[in-house]
Amino acid sequence: MDWDPGTYRRFRGLRLRPALDLLLQVGEVPDGCVVDLGCGDGAVAGPLRARFPGHRILGVDSSPEMLGHATGYDATRLVDIAHWTPEEPPAVVFSNAALHWLSHHEMLFPRLAQCLAPGGVLAVQMPRQFDAPSHRLLRDLAEGMFPDRFSFTNYVAPVAPPAAYHRLLSPLGAVDLWETEYLQPLSPVPEGHPVRAFTQSTALRPFAARMGEGELQEFLDAYDDSLRIAYPAEADGSVLFPFRRLFLVLTRGD
Repeated sequence: MDWDPGTYRRFRGLRLRPALDLLLQVGEVPDGCVVDLGCGDGAVAGPLRARFPGHRILGVDSSPEMLGHATGYDATRLVDIAHWTPEEPPAVVFSNAALHWLSHHEMLFPRLAQCLAPGGVLAVQMPRQFDAPSHRLLRDLAEGMFPDRFSFTNYVAPVAPPAAYHRLLSPLGAVDLWETEYLQPLSPVPEGHPVRAFTQSTALRPFAARMGEGELQEFLDAYDDSLRIAYPAEADGSVLFPFRRLFLVLTRGD
């Protein structure tokens, strides 16, 4: 399944703020290109250009649909970001809410750090929401309703605790690492629960891909019912949705 830019953009502001918060923590960088790894529809292209004037800005993504909407870059590359390698050592590899889709972080993150120019920066933001009801309910319901297709007995969250990344990357340079939990007010939506509308373009996608149309609707109804308990509506119909994100800035040693 390719990504749906229209659905993803419904919450563009909430998804952009962590990228801007990450960008504020990036200091001086050497000469070289700035790579937006997993750039999606190009939401961060403008802020990257404003922050790094004079640098070539490259957008890299594996989704043709999303990349087709990405503007503001000097160039784009359609490639599996898990296997992307730079043509020259970049000054910055910036990745906002993309690398949690990839496995083997113990190999991926050092490889990205080592491809940087001396003094270059790896700046990454990833959701760490996987034990929250919004994500845990997806696993519990899918396994309960479709045990022939879903099993999470040996489930391991795709993003490790912060200390694991610090231990992994501190030998390669100076590491700044933190977490933030955003309290996101979500407005009522025409159909279903507001949290389902938020996850529909991201966390829900791999579950939906393995269901038929009738099965998916049954699953969404059950998910909505569970979300109403986990995230009850406020008096105005909105929902308060806490969302945890991990931030990492590595400055490679000279």
